[in-house]
Formats: sequence, structure tokens, C-alpha cells
Amino acid sequence: MKEVDYIIVGLGIAGLAMAEQLRNEGKRFVVFDTGHNTSTLVSGGVFNPVVLKHFTGTWQAKEQLELAMPFYKALASKLGITAVEALPVFRILKNAEEQNNWTVASDKLELSPFLSSEIVANKNPAIDAPFGFGKVTASGRIFPKQLFQAYGDYLKREAILFSEAFHYELLQETATGVQYKDISAGKVIFAEGASVVRNPFFPKQALIPNKGEYIIIKAPQLQLHVLLKGPMFVIPLGNHLYKVGATYSRDDSSTDPTENAKEEIVSKLEQMIHCPFELVDHIAGVRPTTKDRRPILGTPKEHAHIVFFNGLGTRGILMAPYVSKLLFEHLESNTQLPDEVDIARFTQP
Repeated sequence: MKEVDYIIVGLGIAGLAMAEQLRNEGKRFVVFDTGHNTSTLVSGGVFNPVVLKHFTGTWQAKEQLELAMPFYKALASKLGITAVEALPVFRILKNAEEQNNWTVASDKLELSPFLSSEIVANKNPAIDAPFGFGKVTASGRIFPKQLFQAYGDYLKREAILFSEAFHYELLQETATGVQYKDISAGKVIFAEGASVVRNPFFPKQALIPNKGEYIIIKAPQLQLHVLLKGPMFVIPLGNHLYKVGATYSRDDSSTDPTENAKEEIVSKLEQMIHCPFELVDHIAGVRPTTKDRRPILGTPKEHAHIVFFNGLGTRGILMAPYVSKLLFEHLESNTQLPDEVDIARFTQP
């Protein structure tokens, strides 16, 4: 019999952040993960505290940013990899009105730490931006493939990663915790991303799977060294490769790339750049999103030892370290979860 404090199910960005939170607090845990496609692994890996469509801050942006960069830097150092990079976002400004709106936004108290007030002139002949760029200074990216591979290897070396599906029917609740096969734990934390809709303990109405697709292009003339945002994100990968996306679809929860999405991305990319490019790859993933764009944390009323950590949506990379801390303090110290993230908003009348 193996005794631990927690079982974590799922090793996307939520599961990884929760595992590190538990490890840093000296808690014993095991992780179950199939290694299948996660939305973070497919994503561009960008973290950005600003809603670039409306020039507004994201939910708890300052608090999230204060934790995110140190979290990823410490994790990368422990794993001995390059996993995070501070990199500005250059948002293409479409007209003089957007230039003015950007200047106004950058003067706001809540946004001034994230935005440069100066409009950056476009000096790249391959980019169509006659009105220049607004520059986000508090942004960057992680390298999802490297990070998840290294972290999975680390957990395997510690003999706490089970690369297998979790069978819900084998989970037994006891008076003091849960039992799964030969593992006894105080609680199980389901951090399964969009696949949580198959979890019989989860309130199905709480989650809206949101499919996103990216293309990978090769464009030697583009010479881009920042994160470019227009109708799509263009993310430099090195060796003249760029990841471009993403689309949004709530009508298709498969991870199969679609021709319609590819055509949409290419069409929007052609509005941003005017240099030749070659299509190299096309990938898709499904994000776990919610109607109110807030995460889903906590324990359903009828299951005292079953916990959910989900709904991180399109901003999971920035959000995960912050909300994993919220959840840990709730579980260990019985602190009250903020109403806007508590799973009770979906399970109580």
C-alpha cells in the first residue's frame, strides 16, 4: 500500500503547477497522465497580462505575473533546461484611433506596468503595420514541449508518475480520503483539461471545450524576433520557423486539424505579412474554457475528498502558478476560495 497526501490526475499546465506547489510545500503525491495531447503542449506558450483586442488588463494580472515568471524560472533551473523567455508582444495598430487608444491605455494605473506608452514605428519591410505597434513589456513565453518532457522525466525518476489512464470506477471514497488501486490519499485532484467532461464526478455544464488550431510556417524573409499580434499571433521558433494562430471553435472538440481553420489562419496571416512563407505543419488542441472565463477550483459538495483544478482557458500559462497557490491554501488551510473561481458557482442553485 502506497500512502500519499494527493493524487493528481492530468499533467497539463494545471497538473504541473499543482505538482510543483505540492512539492515545494513538502507534500507527498503521485501523478496519473496518459501523455496524450494537451492544449498547453499544442499552444504557442505565450503569457501576456493584457487583452490585446480591447487594451484591458486580464483578471488578477498583477498578482499572476508576480508569481508566473519566478515560478517558471525556478522550475527551468531545477530541470536544467531553457523553459521560459521574457519577450515583448508587438501589437499591430490598425489606425490612428487605435494609436490613441493604446496611449490612453498605457497611462492607466492598472496597465502602465505592462504597456509602453511609446508607439513603436515599423521598420520590418515584411510586416504590414503602417501605424506601428503597441508594445507589451511584461510578456513572454514558455517552451511547452521542452518543459513537459523534462518535467515528466523528472517525475519518472522520482517514481511518482504513472503513464496510464485513470479509471474512475476504481476510485473509492473513504471517511478520511480516497483509495485508488493500492494508493491511499487524502484527496484526488483532477486537472484533466478539456477531457474532464468524461469525468463522472465533474459538473458537465461547467466547462466549454474550445478548439484551437495553429500552423507552423517557414519564412526566411520575415526576420521576426518578438511576439507579433494582429488578427493572429506570430511566434518565432528559430531557424526561420514561426507558429501562427490560434483559431477558436466551440463546435468541434476533436484534436484533428481542419482545412477551414488552416484557411482562416493563412488568410489572416496574409493581412499581417507580405513575404513568402511555406506551410510546415498544422496542429490542434482543445482548451478548457468557461462561460465567465474564470477557472474552476474546489470540491463538489457531495464529494469531500475529490478536487477539481480546471477551466484555465486561453491564459493558463500565466494563471496556473497563481491559482494553484489559491487552491493549495484552500485545501491545506481552509482559506475561502474567491467566489468567481469556486466550483460552487456551478454546483449550487
